[in-house]
Amino acid sequence: MQPAQSKEEEELRKLSVEMRYLEQTAETLQQRVGMVNAALTDLTYANMTMEGIETEKENAELLVPTGGGSYVKARLVNPDKIIISVGAGISVERPLPEARVILKERMEELQKTRNSVQQQFTQIAERIAMGRTRMDSLVATLRHGNAP
Repeated sequence: MQPAQSKEEEELRKLSVEMRYLEQTAETLQQRVGMVNAALTDLTYANMTMEGIETEKENAELLVPTGGGSYVKARLVNPDKIIISVGAGISVERPLPEARVILKERMEELQKTRNSVQQQFTQIAERIAMGRTRMDSLVATLRHGNAP
Protein backbone atom coordinates (compact mmCIF):
# COMPACT_ATOMS: atom_id res chain seq x y z
CA MET A 1 0.00 0.00 0.00
CA GLN A 2 2.88 2.36 0.71
CA PRO A 3 4.20 2.50 -2.91
CA ALA A 4 0.73 3.48 -4.17
CA GLN A 5 0.53 6.37 -1.72
CA SER A 6 3.99 7.57 -2.75
CA LYS A 7 2.88 7.50 -6.37
CA GLU A 8 -0.24 9.50 -5.52
CA GLU A 9 1.74 11.95 -3.40
CA GLU A 10 4.18 12.46 -6.27
CA GLU A 11 1.31 13.02 -8.70
CA LEU A 12 -0.21 15.54 -6.27
CA ARG A 13 3.10 17.42 -6.02
CA LYS A 14 3.48 17.54 -9.81
CA LEU A 15 -0.13 18.61 -10.24
CA SER A 16 0.33 21.35 -7.64
CA VAL A 17 3.32 22.76 -9.54
CA GLU A 18 1.41 22.56 -12.82
CA MET A 19 -1.59 24.37 -11.28
CA ARG A 20 0.62 27.23 -10.07
CA TYR A 21 2.13 27.53 -13.55
CA LEU A 22 -1.29 27.46 -15.21
CA GLU A 23 -2.68 30.05 -12.79
CA GLN A 24 0.25 32.38 -13.53
CA THR A 25 -0.31 31.85 -17.24
CA ALA A 26 -4.02 32.63 -16.84
CA GLU A 27 -3.17 35.83 -14.96
CA THR A 28 -0.76 36.89 -17.71
CA LEU A 29 -3.41 36.23 -20.35
CA GLN A 30 -5.94 38.30 -18.41
CA GLN A 31 -3.45 41.17 -18.30
CA ARG A 32 -2.93 40.88 -22.06
CA VAL A 33 -6.69 41.02 -22.66
CA GLY A 34 -6.80 44.16 -20.51
CA MET A 35 -4.02 45.80 -22.51
CA VAL A 36 -5.67 44.88 -25.82
CA ASN A 37 -9.00 46.23 -24.56
CA ALA A 38 -7.33 49.50 -23.55
CA ALA A 39 -5.77 49.82 -27.02
CA LEU A 40 -9.13 49.05 -28.65
CA THR A 41 -10.81 51.73 -26.53
CA ASP A 42 -8.15 54.24 -27.56
CA LEU A 43 -8.62 53.40 -31.25
CA THR A 44 -12.41 53.57 -30.89
CA TYR A 45 -12.14 57.09 -29.46
CA ALA A 46 -9.77 58.07 -32.28
CA ASN A 47 -12.22 56.70 -34.84
CA MET A 48 -15.14 58.57 -33.26
CA THR A 49 -13.07 61.77 -33.28
CA MET A 50 -12.29 61.30 -36.98
CA GLU A 51 -15.98 60.77 -37.69
CA GLY A 52 -16.69 64.08 -35.97
CA ILE A 53 -13.93 65.87 -37.85
CA GLU A 54 -15.39 64.72 -41.17
CA THR A 55 -18.44 66.89 -40.51
CA GLU A 56 -16.46 69.96 -39.44
CA LYS A 57 -15.32 72.77 -41.68
CA GLU A 58 -11.98 74.52 -41.77
CA ASN A 59 -11.45 76.95 -38.85
CA ALA A 60 -14.13 75.24 -36.76
CA GLU A 61 -13.55 75.72 -33.06
CA LEU A 62 -12.84 72.50 -31.20
CA LEU A 63 -12.25 71.47 -27.61
CA VAL A 64 -9.12 69.32 -27.51
CA PRO A 65 -8.64 67.14 -24.40
CA THR A 66 -5.39 67.76 -22.56
CA GLY A 67 -5.98 65.07 -19.91
CA GLY A 68 -7.48 64.98 -16.46
CA GLY A 69 -10.82 66.28 -17.72
CA SER A 70 -9.21 69.48 -19.05
CA TYR A 71 -9.61 70.92 -22.54
CA VAL A 72 -8.12 73.65 -24.67
CA LYS A 73 -9.92 75.52 -27.44
CA ALA A 74 -8.36 75.11 -30.87
CA ARG A 75 -9.18 75.82 -34.50
CA LEU A 76 -9.27 73.09 -37.13
CA VAL A 77 -6.75 74.14 -39.78
CA ASN A 78 -7.14 71.26 -42.24
CA PRO A 79 -10.01 68.82 -41.65
CA ASP A 80 -8.98 66.71 -44.65
CA LYS A 81 -5.62 65.57 -43.22
CA ILE A 82 -4.80 63.50 -40.15
CA ILE A 83 -1.42 62.86 -38.58
CA ILE A 84 -1.35 59.17 -37.67
CA SER A 85 1.25 56.98 -36.00
CA VAL A 86 2.83 54.32 -38.20
CA GLY A 87 4.85 52.81 -35.34
CA ALA A 88 8.29 53.18 -33.80
CA GLY A 89 7.47 56.75 -32.74
CA ILE A 90 6.92 57.85 -36.34
CA SER A 91 3.80 59.70 -37.46
CA VAL A 92 2.78 60.70 -40.98
CA GLU A 93 0.13 62.91 -42.48
CA ARG A 94 -2.59 61.03 -44.36
CA PRO A 95 -5.91 61.97 -45.95
CA LEU A 96 -8.75 61.48 -43.48
CA PRO A 97 -10.36 58.52 -45.31
CA GLU A 98 -7.01 56.71 -45.50
CA ALA A 99 -6.37 57.34 -41.81
CA ARG A 100 -9.79 55.87 -40.97
CA VAL A 101 -8.96 52.74 -43.01
CA ILE A 102 -5.67 52.40 -41.12
CA LEU A 103 -7.51 52.69 -37.80
CA LYS A 104 -10.13 50.16 -38.88
CA GLU A 105 -7.40 47.65 -39.85
CA ARG A 106 -5.66 48.15 -36.51
CA MET A 107 -8.92 47.63 -34.66
CA GLU A 108 -9.61 44.43 -36.59
CA GLU A 109 -6.13 43.09 -35.79
CA LEU A 110 -6.56 43.90 -32.11
CA GLN A 111 -9.95 42.19 -32.06
CA LYS A 112 -8.36 39.07 -33.59
CA THR A 113 -5.61 39.24 -30.98
CA ARG A 114 -8.15 39.64 -28.19
CA ASN A 115 -10.16 36.66 -29.46
CA SER A 116 -7.01 34.54 -29.65
CA VAL A 117 -5.91 35.48 -26.13
CA GLN A 118 -9.40 34.88 -24.76
CA GLN A 119 -9.44 31.46 -26.42
CA GLN A 120 -6.07 30.63 -24.84
CA PHE A 121 -7.40 31.80 -21.48
CA THR A 122 -10.48 29.57 -21.83
CA GLN A 123 -8.28 26.55 -22.59
CA ILE A 124 -6.05 27.27 -19.59
CA ALA A 125 -9.10 27.74 -17.33
CA GLU A 126 -10.45 24.37 -18.45
CA ARG A 127 -7.09 22.71 -17.69
CA ILE A 128 -7.05 24.37 -14.27
CA ALA A 129 -10.56 23.09 -13.52
CA MET A 130 -9.62 19.55 -14.57
CA GLY A 131 -6.41 19.72 -12.53
CA ARG A 132 -8.23 20.93 -9.43
CA THR A 133 -10.74 18.11 -9.76
CA ARG A 134 -7.91 15.59 -9.99
CA MET A 135 -6.14 17.23 -7.03
CA ASP A 136 -9.30 16.99 -4.93
CA SER A 137 -9.59 13.31 -5.84
CA LEU A 138 -5.96 12.66 -4.91
CA VAL A 139 -6.29 14.49 -1.59
CA ALA A 140 -9.42 12.48 -0.73
CA THR A 141 -7.65 9.26 -1.66
CA LEU A 142 -4.62 10.12 0.46
CA ARG A 143 -6.80 11.08 3.44
CA HIS A 144 -8.72 7.85 3.34
CA GLY A 145 -5.87 5.65 2.21
CA ASN A 146 -8.05 4.19 -0.59
CA ALA A 147 -7.20 3.61 -4.22
CA PRO A 148 -8.88 6.12 -6.62
